[in-house]
Amino acid sequence: MKSFSRSDRIGVRIQTCLSELLRKKINDPRLDMVTVTGVELTPDLREAHIYFTVASGEKAQRDAVYGFESASGFIRSALAKQLGLRYMPKLRFLHDSSFDYGSRIDKLLKSLNDKDNDPQP
Repeated sequence: MKSFSRSDRIGVRIQTCLSELLRKKINDPRLDMVTVTGVELTPDLREAHIYFTVASGEKAQRDAVYGFESASGFIRSALAKQLGLRYMPKLRFLHDSSFDYGSRIDKLLKSLNDKDNDPQP
């Protein structure tokens, strides 16, 4: 059984703490409907790629990126206090497009299924 690497364990802790910060401490309306979907750290733990998704549209996605950028200092300091790391990684916020892609594939499959179930005249 393979154990998780240190970067994986810290990534999970960052995701958990960041989700809690978004829910309780950050009052930016641009970040209201944001869900953190994953965190990947570089092997040297110097940079964290934080993936998020937004429920509504491309404009909300851009607004969320701007919201994260404006709150990044607060987020980084709050995470540093909670995690107790010697060096707090630099945070990069990236939109996770896998949910949009999955939704589009689901719509295509449903449309194919609907065409197959329609009786031919």
